[in-house]
Amino acid sequence: MTQVKICGITNEEDALCAAACGADALGFIFYEPSPRYITPADALEIIKKLPAHIVVVGVFVNEAAENVKRISGLCGLDFIQLHGDESVEYCSGFAPETIIKAVHLRDENDVPNAFQYNAAAILVDSRDAGLYGGTGKTANWDLALKIKSKKPLILSGGLNEDNVGEAMEKVAPLALDINSGVEIKPGKKDHKKLAKIFDVIHRADVERQKMELIFTKREKL
Repeated sequence: MTQVKICGITNEEDALCAAACGADALGFIFYEPSPRYITPADALEIIKKLPAHIVVVGVFVNEAAENVKRISGLCGLDFIQLHGDESVEYCSGFAPETIIKAVHLRDENDVPNAFQYNAAAILVDSRDAGLYGGTGKTANWDLALKIKSKKPLILSGGLNEDNVGEAMEKVAPLALDINSGVEIKPGKKDHKKLAKIFDVIHRADVERQKMELIFTKREKL
């Protein structure tokens, strides 16, 4: 089954709704210029109320390593998502199994650079006018497939109820990272859209499993 992270959580109501709909992970953005920024203290209050199975991800953009480690410890993060221009050397200062490295691929020339990161997964996202995520623009799925050939892939970038099924069919990522596609406005989730997109994802997973099965019970000939 395809795992799902709902990113840009800023309040308890959205967090609990996403968890109830079937989210595997929630993302909290600790990048002040983002309209979805949340303070570590506010994030911690939400995290305390989450179901135990929810994976907690902190999103950082070009943040000082000591601050990342401090916030990670304070909030009890399961994963650190580095969503900026962090170097391979910078990322090597963290345990690889805790790192999700986001890459913003412009063309095929960027793909080899992504392979250099030692991380639990590579997240392919879109980028627009200097913004680091949450742009609503679709990522390049062909380039995402190239990443998937060598690294565990999380697909992000403008995913919504209208295109997520096609993304799953074409790319079949390990996980999906969804943000702006389920929002009323930046930082506020639309609970109806959350329910709808999880329904679409579930149906797409079921259809894909059917295609992968050889032996299934059917009516006798």
